[in-house]
Amino acid sequence: MAINLAEKYSTKIDEKFKLGAVTTPAVNNDYSFEGVKTVKVYSVPTTALGDYTRSGANRYGTPKELEDSLQELTLTRDRAFTFTIDKGNLTDQLMLKEAGKALARQIDEQVIPEIDIYRLSKIAAGAGTTSTAAAITEKNAYSALLDGQVALTDAKAPLGGRIAYVTPAFYKAIKLDSTFVKASDIAQDMLVKGQVGMVDGVAIIVVPSSYMPTNTDFIITHPVACCAPIKLAEYKIHDNPPGINGALVEGRIYYDAFILANKAAAIYKHIHE
Repeated sequence: MAINLAEKYSTKIDEKFKLGAVTTPAVNNDYSFEGVKTVKVYSVPTTALGDYTRSGANRYGTPKELEDSLQELTLTRDRAFTFTIDKGNLTDQLMLKEAGKALARQIDEQVIPEIDIYRLSKIAAGAGTTSTAAAITEKNAYSALLDGQVALTDAKAPLGGRIAYVTPAFYKAIKLDSTFVKASDIAQDMLVKGQVGMVDGVAIIVVPSSYMPTNTDFIITHPVACCAPIKLAEYKIHDNPPGINGALVEGRIYYDAFILANKAAAIYKHIHE
C-alpha cells in the first residue's frame, strides 16, 4: 500500500524586496501634457555685451534679430500588464492570490523599478558633462564627487537641491576614502551613525547597480534638468468579467522623461571603461 505523506503550505508569501520610487526627487513636472502627446518648448538665447560708441548711428552696436530654438517633447512609453486570478485557484491556495495585494505587488516590483531605471538612463544619456578620468577607488571617490560639483558649479547649475545617484560600490569607496573622512563634518557624523545622507551638500541616494547605465559609477543631477511626466497610470480589477470566474487585473502606464536642452549642464556623470 502506498504511503501518502502530509503536505503543508504556508499562508505567508515569500515577498521580494522592493525599494519604492527613488527618482521622484530628481525630476520635475513643469510642463503639462494634458490633452496632448507632444509639448514644444522654446529656448531663447541672450546677446553678448559690447562697448557703447558715443558717435554714429548704431551707438549700442549692430542690432540682430533675437533667435530661438525649439525642442519637442513627445511621450513614447505606453506600457501595460494584465493577469487573471481564477476563483478556483484562489480558494484552493489558501486565498494567497488576493487581487488587490497582487496588484500592489505588481506596481512595487515591476512598474516603479521600470520607471526609475528609465529615468536614470535618460538623465545619464543627457548629461552635460561626462567624466572618465579614473576608475573609482577608496583613494579617489571623494575627489571624483567634488570634481562633479566643480563641473556643475562652473556650468552655473543651481547650488542647492543637487542629488547624486551612486552605485553600492561607489558608496563603499567613499566611506573608505580617508580624505573624505578627514575633510567632512558629515563623515565624522557617519562614523557614529554608520550612514551618509549628504556629501558636500549633495543628497546621496544609493541604487542597485542594475538601475544604473552600464559602467556608470555615479550621477549628480538637479530636478530642473529632467521633466518626467506620467500622463496616465491606471489600474483596474475586474470582478468576474465575461469568460472568467475570478479577477482580471489590468494596468497601463503612459510616461516618459526628457532632458531640457538648456538644463543638461545640471547633470554630471562619472563612468569607467
